[in-house]
Amino acid sequence: MRLKRLVALCMVGAMALSFAGCSKNEKNNAKTNGNTTETTNKTEDSTSTDTTAQPAEDSSNLSGTVVITGSTSVDKILNDMIDEFQAINPDVTINYTGTGSSAGIADTIAGSNDLGASSRELKDEEKADNVKEVVFAHDGIAVITNPANTVTDISVENLAKIYSGEITNWNQLGGNDAPIVIVSREGASGTRSAFEELIKLEDAGGLTEDAMVVEGNGNVQTSVAGNENAIGYVSFSFIDDTVKALTVESVEATAENAKAGSYPLSRPFLFVYDENNYTAQTKAFVEFALSEDGQSYVEAHGGIKID
Repeated sequence: MRLKRLVALCMVGAMALSFAGCSKNEKNNAKTNGNTTETTNKTEDSTSTDTTAQPAEDSSNLSGTVVITGSTSVDKILNDMIDEFQAINPDVTINYTGTGSSAGIADTIAGSNDLGASSRELKDEEKADNVKEVVFAHDGIAVITNPANTVTDISVENLAKIYSGEITNWNQLGGNDAPIVIVSREGASGTRSAFEELIKLEDAGGLTEDAMVVEGNGNVQTSVAGNENAIGYVSFSFIDDTVKALTVESVEATAENAKAGSYPLSRPFLFVYDENNYTAQTKAFVEFALSEDGQSYVEAHGGIKID
């Protein structure tokens, strides 16, 4: 009996020691595994933080000044383009001065500007191998009458005679025996200056004092729509069923004809530059003017976008 009891006690003791050893190993393993997990988490957190902290590289490092001189007909379009471009590129300053197309082209040839703005084609004597031109918009002006007017076509010459006061009755143009009511724009209007330039009104004696002068394309449109004997001129975007657009020299007033140059009261808007003096900031501005964002300002001011 004593021997059996002694053997039993020994066995119990051995089992207790074995259990204690296993528990200690499990605790050590758990501690080791916990440290490994914690270290891994810290590493992952550190990697994530470093990635987030990486600054995005500036896609534009443009700086400097761009000097633009030339056409006043494009001043509203250009000023909006310039404001937007400078907002995107705050280290670039663009100075635009309206001096007239001829002066802007002459400045480019002389090397005294970065860009010339022109509202006409270059003359042969202004062209040179190093002088490049880029069309950034088209301008088209529609001649409108009341839909009841029987006249459907008019020549550039007769437009000058109407607006100078030489032709005063519609029967002189094959229409009804009725006085012509002339509607024109205010003196500061770019559309007016373009229209008068295209019909060479100054050569015909200038605008008659009998003309009704109103502000804005919309007021020209409503004035003509409300008077059967009226004639006016508007940007293409103001042609609707309340007025009738005359053909000029038998050519319809459409954007396609204006772009093709076949419509007489149309013209291109150009940038002119010397390729030997074409800076990065100048090139970037020209590219912006041709972009979708830049072209939105062409439409906003009654111009015709490029293709």
